[in-house]
Amino acid sequence: MALVRWEPVSMNRLFNSLFDTPTGSAPVQRRWVPAMDLAETDDAYVLRMDLPGLTPEDVRIEMEGRVLTVSGERKAEHESEEAGYRRIERSFGAFRRSLTLPDGVDPEAITANFDAGVLTVRVPKPEAIKPHKVAIAVEGKEAKALES
Repeated sequence: MALVRWEPVSMNRLFNSLFDTPTGSAPVQRRWVPAMDLAETDDAYVLRMDLPGLTPEDVRIEMEGRVLTVSGERKAEHESEEAGYRRIERSFGAFRRSLTLPDGVDPEAITANFDAGVLTVRVPKPEAIKPHKVAIAVEGKEAKALES
C-alpha cells in the first residue's frame, strides 16, 4: 500500500482549477461580496465595508424594521474590447449585505461616512442595551463604580 502525501499547494491548485478556470469559452462570472467588519463599542455598533472604486452615490443604506441593508453596484470597467483582455480577476456586480439589529435602534440616529473607499456606518445602541455602571458602597469606604 502506497502512502499519499498531502501537500497544501496541491490542494490549492485543485481548488483553483475547480473554481477559477473557465469551462469552455464562457467568461467566469464571480459574485462580488465586499468585505465587512462589525464592531461593538459601549455605545454603538460600527460597520466598516470595503467598497473600492465606488462613490457614495453608488451605495444605498436602508433600515426596514430591525434590518439594516447596505447595497449597491460596482460596474465592470473592461467593456472595451480594444485592450485585448486575457484574464479578468476583479469582480463586479450588485451586492447586498443585511444585518438584523436589536429592538429599539433609532433609524434617525444612524450615521454613515465614506472615506477612501471605506464605508463606515455607526448605529447607536438603544438605551436598554448600553452597559451601565452601578456604584457599590462598602462600609466605611467611598463607593466604587463597577460595570454591570
